[in-house]
Amino acid sequence: MLLRAALAGVVAMSAFLLPAGADAAAGPPPRPPKPAAPPHLPVHPLAYAPGPLDNPLKGFAPFLDGMDDPTAGYPHSLDWAYLALSEVVTDPNDCRKLDWSLLESYLDRAAAAGHQVAMRFYITYPDGSGTHPENGLPACLTDKVAMRPDTFWGVEHPDYDDPDLLAVLRHFTSKLGKRYDGDPRIGFLTMGLVGLWGEWHTWPYDTDTSDGYPNYMPAIANQKRVIDWLDDAFDTTMLEARYAELADSAVMQADVGFHDDSWCFIEGGKGVTLPESLGGWDWSQLAGFLRANAENRWVTNSMGGEVRPEIQRHAFANYPAGNGADVDDVRACIELEHSTWKINHAGILNYDPADPKVAAAVRAMGYELHVSAARFKPTVSHDLDIGVTIENRGVAPFYYRWPVELGLRDASGRVTKTWRTGWDVRKVQPLKIRAYPDWQTSKPYLDFGWPQHYRTSVNVNHVRSGSYDLVMRVVNPLLTGKKLRFANAAQGADGWLDLGTVRVRR
Repeated sequence: MLLRAALAGVVAMSAFLLPAGADAAAGPPPRPPKPAAPPHLPVHPLAYAPGPLDNPLKGFAPFLDGMDDPTAGYPHSLDWAYLALSEVVTDPNDCRKLDWSLLESYLDRAAAAGHQVAMRFYITYPDGSGTHPENGLPACLTDKVAMRPDTFWGVEHPDYDDPDLLAVLRHFTSKLGKRYDGDPRIGFLTMGLVGLWGEWHTWPYDTDTSDGYPNYMPAIANQKRVIDWLDDAFDTTMLEARYAELADSAVMQADVGFHDDSWCFIEGGKGVTLPESLGGWDWSQLAGFLRANAENRWVTNSMGGEVRPEIQRHAFANYPAGNGADVDDVRACIELEHSTWKINHAGILNYDPADPKVAAAVRAMGYELHVSAARFKPTVSHDLDIGVTIENRGVAPFYYRWPVELGLRDASGRVTKTWRTGWDVRKVQPLKIRAYPDWQTSKPYLDFGWPQHYRTSVNVNHVRSGSYDLVMRVVNPLLTGKKLRFANAAQGADGWLDLGTVRVRR
């Protein structure tokens, strides 16, 4: 998979690709270059307003299996789907035959509701998910792959080092990428396939064998192989791994983000997301980030996961703080991890959309793009020069290069002319970022991104004379998908942002 530093165009990946096992934090990411000055055109300031709760590719996601109506519950634009490997590799006599029909049904069901899917494949899922099996090993591998008992969870783990299983994983990941990389129905793919729930751990049957449990994880060399196969298979769709130290931190050489599946939980008096410097365990998600120099990976790659199930109903009751008992400092979890999305099934089913604390948390996650100004002459006859300035008030960029269009809307409210620009909203990085205490900086927040200035010129020779609203939108490639809307007072529900009035004359 290609490193996304090039497509984000902001931070050298050398800050991320440090030797495995390095102990020191990477430190603050280098600021992107300051953009050129905005074009010298008349300025039309635009007012801020909070973005919608269900902007695409951010916020909370329910289990699609658990929703009779995917559009119900707290406003959301993502759905979560688990599938067993055996539900795609279905032929008991041929491991190379793949049946995508179940996956297609999930993707189409979510798309019909205007949602994109975050998803994972697994082999072992204690007790099953209710609609999916506990043992997801394909039947074609029965009696070929040794199964090892897990008395703690009451399941069996396959021998991940078995060459027949590895061959199936290689074939499956290759075909999965060829068919679905860049599919607009998929927002995020977590690596899966290995470990309990596909989370790349087999606790307590892990590398710590001092407790008397053998190690059921794949050999490091085979962990690297599976990571490489997935990385090679996906160049466009955002891929996320569970831990930054996987495979002796070799996962840091792959083009992946990360997913924290115990997000913002306090266990045994310490946090499992925040670093040790903020009261977290030494094995917490962000402690691992610091050891692997992964704390700035968010600049180019997404951060997902799950609000720990035990706290989903009340995780945001004390936002921006936690409750100190089982919920950690929520704002710190969002801001330091740069969280974009989280599975939160109980939250989707129970939160009040009018709850200001939940709304503030959702809006803090991921991107919040505000167009602060448009620039254009009020009257034109042949060429219309247009400039806009976009800033990001969220904690992460928008990770996909969705097309940006300009248009003219007539007095009847109809957009009669459109132009597609080459503008790339992925470059709009957060204006400020929270500093890790481990960085030992003098300020709790650091300046990072800049307002980005975009400019283009369009020809209006074939546009009828008259007065028009100049409008702009970001196009969701999922035709049924929810509109990406800017954090602007003039933002329309139809996706078009009103930039101001322009008169075309001959």
